[in-house]
Amino acid sequence: MTITAGQVKELRDRTGAGMMDCKAALGETKGDIEAAIDWLRKKGITKAEKKSGRIAADGLIGLTADSRSGAVVEVNSETDFVARNDKFQDMVRTIASLAPKAKSDLAKLLAATYPGTKLSVEAHLKEMVATIGENMSVRRTRALEVKHGTVSSYMHSQVAPGLGKIGVLVALESQGKAEELAALGRQLAMHVAATNPIAIDLAGVPPEVIAREKAILADKNQGKPAQVLEKIFQSALKSFAKDNCLLDQAYVHDGSKTVAQAIKEAEGKVGGAIKVAGFVRYALGEGIEKKGDDFAAEVAAAVKGR
Repeated sequence: MTITAGQVKELRDRTGAGMMDCKAALGETKGDIEAAIDWLRKKGITKAEKKSGRIAADGLIGLTADSRSGAVVEVNSETDFVARNDKFQDMVRTIASLAPKAKSDLAKLLAATYPGTKLSVEAHLKEMVATIGENMSVRRTRALEVKHGTVSSYMHSQVAPGLGKIGVLVALESQGKAEELAALGRQLAMHVAATNPIAIDLAGVPPEVIAREKAILADKNQGKPAQVLEKIFQSALKSFAKDNCLLDQAYVHDGSKTVAQAIKEAEGKVGGAIKVAGFVRYALGEGIEKKGDDFAAEVAAAVKGR
């Protein structure tokens, strides 16, 4: 089959491997990106897929958080020029304000009445497309809520209040002091923005991710006894958790302790036990392919077998 320049570019962006290695991996796996990532890892060419994803689409992340609830949305546009438009920014901010009631249901959010109109959010968006002349979409939304505690937020690369490129919410359950808890929550949200964890702890990592890691290790250690493989896997899991699980990660504000240790220490100041109930991190355009860039010609030349 023919391997396209776009496939090579996507694999390179996701793994950091060289173009020719990416081309070879895609050839071996018949163009399957996920299988190609595993192929590269088995060859030792790359350790793992970059977790951050590819920041390829324009638009804005919008978020809102009010004491015990909050929500984040991603609204995409074709160009950064539109993302800097005041009308577009007002729309994203308004949609974000409606998101907590939608409770992570995108269809419900799109069906909500847009304030000041008789239109739904979806219908208002279509009117904006007709007015501005550029395609737009509400791509996703996620809400968090706690009974006792706080939902804190952080926006990285903020362009206006509540609007930016990476939006994070962290929900903490606690009966402790609200002000101290909110301050900790913001620090943790900043940590999540920087490290992009997969889950709170190993128990929250999707089973298919664990299975994939195990399969790669088994392939790398063919011929070893089952008991030896299990020890290797358990050791690898600890390393995996340090990189990918929030509570096991080194705390970005103090690398001498893990996030779990930092939270435990904060309990004295807060005046009560603290539990991370959930978090969400949206980076603008992650996983979206954007047409046209200066890298295309370089990749095309590699694909043609130069």
